Amino acid sequence: MKKWLAILSACMLMLVAACSNSSSGSEVQETKKTEDGKTEVVFWHAMSGDLEKVLNTMVDDYNKSQDEVEVKPMFQGTYEEALTKFNTVAGTKDAPAVMQTFEVGTKYMIDSGKIQPVQKFIDEENYDTSQWEQNISSYYQVDGEQYSMPFNSSTPVLVYNKDAFKEAGLDPEKAPTTYDELQKAAEKLTKKKGNQTTQYGFSILNYGWFFEELVAAQGGLYVDNENGRNGNAEKAVFNGKEGLNAFNLISDMYNDGTFYNVGQNWDDIRAAFQSKKVAMFLDSSAGVKTLIDNAPFEVGVAYLPVPKEEDRQGVIIGGASLWMSNGISEETQKATWDFMKYLATPEAQAKWHVETGYFAINPKAYEEDIVKKEWEKYPQLKVTVDQLSQTKPSPATQGALISVFPESRQKIVSGMESLYQGVKPQEALDRAAEETNRSLEAANQK
Repeated sequence: MKKWLAILSACMLMLVAACSNSSSGSEVQETKKTEDGKTEVVFWHAMSGDLEKVLNTMVDDYNKSQDEVEVKPMFQGTYEEALTKFNTVAGTKDAPAVMQTFEVGTKYMIDSGKIQPVQKFIDEENYDTSQWEQNISSYYQVDGEQYSMPFNSSTPVLVYNKDAFKEAGLDPEKAPTTYDELQKAAEKLTKKKGNQTTQYGFSILNYGWFFEELVAAQGGLYVDNENGRNGNAEKAVFNGKEGLNAFNLISDMYNDGTFYNVGQNWDDIRAAFQSKKVAMFLDSSAGVKTLIDNAPFEVGVAYLPVPKEEDRQGVIIGGASLWMSNGISEETQKATWDFMKYLATPEAQAKWHVETGYFAINPKAYEEDIVKKEWEKYPQLKVTVDQLSQTKPSPATQGALISVFPESRQKIVSGMESLYQGVKPQEALDRAAEETNRSLEAANQK
């Protein structure tokens, strides 16, 4: 986490420098051409492993689909590492034409002054953005302006062991929908052998994203000014009723012995589930297919639970989007936009959804035969899509816009971990909010 904060600090310094030098303008690249005369589009991304293989295949498909543009994908490490690299070259001849940035970097990218909002090209050709999933694209909109194109998108879901449900006398086709139901199910699912707990009912990774989602599912905001979408956020508000509900849930279940503190590592919590150490947990929708393939039992997927007195509002999109640099030539920008449009086609998005588990940003992709066949094999994937499509658009489910999001998430993580040490939920939340407020104040003064 120290590395995280060092990266964030470095990025903030670069942003200040960029803003202070904005009057001198950016250095515009000359259009780069390949040996056969195509316009070259350099694409920086953070997809690794199997995801990179799928992405490279999609790029190859695009390059073969036309003879005017050639996209060159270049892996730049993690989202954090890629963003740091981008800030060293943004506005220069070395800047990539298109940059993949995670969702919590949205406010930062907008404030950098080094990107070209894609709204320009949407307006120029009257491109129909209604074909995009609104609950995905709206995250990357501010005051009606589309800043980037959504790409790899996911949301959290409740994942559970159907076999364990049967053994505990629970209906494997009816997952808990409220906190009360979750707690009761977790009690029945928790197993002990002497003083040793062999199976815990429930777990949540100590990761700020899940807390944000539990708050938004109740209609709660993370920060003021409509989640930072009606002016710069000045104060954290996640320590209100909705945040307290979430922290009380974790604290109560931990104290009851039904909640497993698994730490901060995604691999650890998934391993705990697959080894039957945990019967239910929250995971990213993008990880569902891999879980199903590797678990030695039947896996169920359901919507995020909410307190019984709250109306379900839905989920916030996670993942990343594609940003266009403004330090590139007009010709390169148009070529980049053409590539973005290709990625948003139903055919391309159907392949992306099937091979990665990420949502299709174009819902028409779900009508493609390859998706229908995949859903027959993995009906759980449709549950993740349904939860997103039933989300009610609002500032809560649109997500918060703050430049200090990584810092704030770590404050939430510290707050979650303090619950296991006996700190009262409200005290833990208030401390995280106060620390977030200090970060917001410092960022707003720059």
